[in-house]
Amino acid sequence: MALFFFLIFGFCIGPGLLESSPKVRLVRGPHRCEGRVEVERNGEWGTVCDDGWNMEDVEVVCRELGCGEAKGTPSGNLYKPLADEKQKIFIQDVNCNGTEDKLIDCDQVEDVYQCSHSEDSGAICEIPETVRLVGGPGSCKGRLEVKHQDQWGTVCKAGWNLSAAKVVCRQLGCGKATLTKKCCNKDTQGQGLIWLSNVSCSGREGNLQYCLSGLEGNNNCTHDEDTWVECEDPFKLRLVNGDTRCSGRLEVLHKGIWGSVCDDGWATEEEQVVCRQLGCGKPAFVPAKARRKFVPGDGRIWLDDVHCQGQEQSLEQCQHRSWGYHDCNHKEDVVVFCLESSPKVRLVGGPHRCEGRVEVERNGEWGTVCDDGWNMKDVEVVCRELDCGAAKGTPSGNLYKPLADEKQKIFIQEVNCRGTEDKLIKCDQLEDVYDCSHSEDAGAICESEYGRAQGLYANCP
Repeated sequence: MALFFFLIFGFCIGPGLLESSPKVRLVRGPHRCEGRVEVERNGEWGTVCDDGWNMEDVEVVCRELGCGEAKGTPSGNLYKPLADEKQKIFIQDVNCNGTEDKLIDCDQVEDVYQCSHSEDSGAICEIPETVRLVGGPGSCKGRLEVKHQDQWGTVCKAGWNLSAAKVVCRQLGCGKATLTKKCCNKDTQGQGLIWLSNVSCSGREGNLQYCLSGLEGNNNCTHDEDTWVECEDPFKLRLVNGDTRCSGRLEVLHKGIWGSVCDDGWATEEEQVVCRQLGCGKPAFVPAKARRKFVPGDGRIWLDDVHCQGQEQSLEQCQHRSWGYHDCNHKEDVVVFCLESSPKVRLVGGPHRCEGRVEVERNGEWGTVCDDGWNMKDVEVVCRELDCGAAKGTPSGNLYKPLADEKQKIFIQEVNCRGTEDKLIKCDQLEDVYDCSHSEDAGAICESEYGRAQGLYANCP
């Protein structure tokens, strides 16, 4: 029988073999290696006063937590919610030389009287990369690989389930786990080592290393059984403080918090992707003076050094530094202006923005389209208006859940496009529909970067 034990990448230990749990933790940050510093004493957790707090102290915290390189000494007040007034401040004047294994080994003053929680210390450490998804459309969909003994290897699908996928998605900072697909296409299989099999997670773990599993040497798997994981795209965008939703300071949503993007390396290619992802047409040329009128952000700066080719369907597919790592201030926040207002058509309920039930906008209200007369020429126009590539199909809108609400209106029917129009509103059509129901809602499938990538593993069981 295969041996099962807890895997901590780089070496294997069981909970009973740990000398002790760390006496320090980072809370309220985007991941376990960043946040407000707290230390434990007699089973109670308290904060650390930032008097004397510096990078040498953070180096020790990062080492004790098994995180990577020390990256910063932010104020602990960046991490919300703030510490409760009743929570104690345990230490101040921490003085590490940077070589200690634990924060408790550093010189420090206990029993703090002249500090308040406005002076709580924070720490930013690099996230050690031990899990990744490769071969998919972006960093949140792909073949699962884990790092052990400084080598990357795959994970066998034996025993794999959605609970384990939830842990991977959480660890990577992606969205919720969707149904796991088992990679079987030759183009998406791994090579080399198969590190894990029979992974068993409850779904509540913060890291795959805390799940029960079997190590390399204890499985009979082949790369036909490599595990494929899909998480929701975490890159939600918005433009704020502009005249329309298609202009303003760019913000991205990560870990439930909106933050800005630094303009280092930012150019037309990146703006093309943002405008496309938001369904806002093409970038508009706006002088630097007009861009400077926007009020800088005051919260997190999530992304820096973003580099796109210009053809990507989502900013998630562009290269960028790790979440939260930057050398910027808010005077460098990206501002984007898109040439057109938002399209008068959208596709909803599908797996991506280029597939779904067709809806059109009229006077600020969205309604559906009756499928009487609906054909591929009509879909060609929808795909062109949404900048979604070639038309691929005319499915029933009822394929996309949840279905349209009974109170939602059906705005048009008998759409008759030549296929050359740039907007659906320019096609012949009948308004004020009386003889259609939502069982006849029209749908559309357009090509997209996501859709092309899906073709690599569309035949997986």
